[in-house]
Amino acid sequence: MQKLSALLGKFPRWTALVAGAASAYGFEPWGLWPLTFVCFALLIQLISQAPSTKGAFMLGWLFGVGHFTFGNQWIAVAFTFQAAMPIWLGYIAVFGLALYLAVYPALAAAGAHWIKHRTTKALRDSDEERDDEKPRPTATLHLILAFAGLWIITEWLRSWVFTGYVWNPLSVVTLSVPFLSQPATALGTYGLSGFILLVVGMILKIVTLWTPASGVERGDGGWTGYFLGGLILFALAAVVITGQSSNDQSAPDRTSVALTIAQPNISQADKYAPGYDAINFAKLAMNSRPMPNQGARLILWPEAAIPDYLEEGYPYRYYQGQPGESAFGARARLTTLMGDGDVLVTGANRLVIEKGQLIAARNSVSAMDANGNILGHYDKAHLVPYGEYLPLPWLLRPLGLARLVPGDLDFWPGPGPQTMTVNLNGKPVKIGIQICYEMIFSGQVTDRTNRPDFIFNPSNDAWFGTIGPPQHLAQARLRAIEEGLPVVRATPTGISAVIDANGRIIKSLPLGTSGRIDAVVPQAKAPTLFARFGNILPLGFAGLLIACALLPLARRVRSR
Repeated sequence: MQKLSALLGKFPRWTALVAGAASAYGFEPWGLWPLTFVCFALLIQLISQAPSTKGAFMLGWLFGVGHFTFGNQWIAVAFTFQAAMPIWLGYIAVFGLALYLAVYPALAAAGAHWIKHRTTKALRDSDEERDDEKPRPTATLHLILAFAGLWIITEWLRSWVFTGYVWNPLSVVTLSVPFLSQPATALGTYGLSGFILLVVGMILKIVTLWTPASGVERGDGGWTGYFLGGLILFALAAVVITGQSSNDQSAPDRTSVALTIAQPNISQADKYAPGYDAINFAKLAMNSRPMPNQGARLILWPEAAIPDYLEEGYPYRYYQGQPGESAFGARARLTTLMGDGDVLVTGANRLVIEKGQLIAARNSVSAMDANGNILGHYDKAHLVPYGEYLPLPWLLRPLGLARLVPGDLDFWPGPGPQTMTVNLNGKPVKIGIQICYEMIFSGQVTDRTNRPDFIFNPSNDAWFGTIGPPQHLAQARLRAIEEGLPVVRATPTGISAVIDANGRIIKSLPLGTSGRIDAVVPQAKAPTLFARFGNILPLGFAGLLIACALLPLARRVRSR
């Protein structure tokens, strides 16, 4: 351990950068989760050896630059579909985004280092350490607790500051390990990330304590190692028990809901090419028509599945080119694919018209019955900057920047999570809808006052190459675990899937295939703790960890 500390001490900044880059490969599609744990253990050790809080901030920032550059490399693929901007700009955008996102792990690292410094000084002053003995550069229990708690807070901040971007929270890697993701039913995604860091830090501490000549601080005696070892065993037992009880939990009886998911496999490069709208519809139709003896079902199509406008009342010019050159004609064509009692839920944009002029659009999902009646709409609330709207257009447009999606018209956001109720064979089915990117925001995916039977996540992952779709699917699985609700995904190129309330994939269609999924919506569970209280629980957990880390300061204040 001494040799490792000495090696890290020679090249701390390069080590942080490389470890951050390597840590990204614990996520999908690579799944090297032990590597991610080792890299975060290295980060904790580097923070403990930092000579100052400012130095710890820099180490956390460099780790974050590597982590987010490699973890978000799929974003660069989206630039290949926008002719107005050069492809190389995509890689600059990924790196630029990483420079900003790295601030969050830097804040956690700096805060943990500051708490370690203050608590170590408080322990020395209270004679719990000998005055003539300087603290060694090791990861103290106070640093580990503080880092885990602060990481929870910074991941939560990342979910809403500047509209939020919380792709690939650390806890996603737990999906590769049976039961390890189940504490998200109480702790949520961000709390589970902190729990992982707590366990990783405690293992690092035990290795430090039990390694001969490790240079541990006075006061971190052997009893601490046994205490921490017992704590880890308790935590792992809690994970197994939570996972087993979650799997065994009997679901409330609900009406069985049949569904058909259509995946046409039309690439983003071809989507707007002449004639491809007809090919796209033909593939959707082929994968949607009722099978022999198939009863009433939900037919689920991807985000922006069709270019037609299904809502009436727009000026005539907007219907030109679609069937019947009207909303009625477009809906009539869709009914030819439906059996009696079927309900189609499809991505179909809506327009915002004021005084006869088009001023904006809404990325919407509409539900329609077999008679062509519109049953409801959901408008996407959490829009993608640069994809669905251009921030600061007065500044960026003169610089030649544009949205990645063709056209200059911005989308307007909807009101937030809502539950859409449709009747299937005379029985109500409650559908929670989250369009594409919205699905990554923990605690923001359901209307808690009107709990749905399942969450439908129509998406267009064709933008994201081969790396983005499996990462998006993994985050949808975490939402299922948190909320105790099944999640159903429909995408144009994959990965479409049916996910049960324990986050397990029941059926799926891989990337780059055209096909359909015929299945029954898995049963929802009773509302989880997280479903009831949301991010109050992980933030409370973070506060508890930080309070425990600060206990020596409280004792010092009392002694005065």
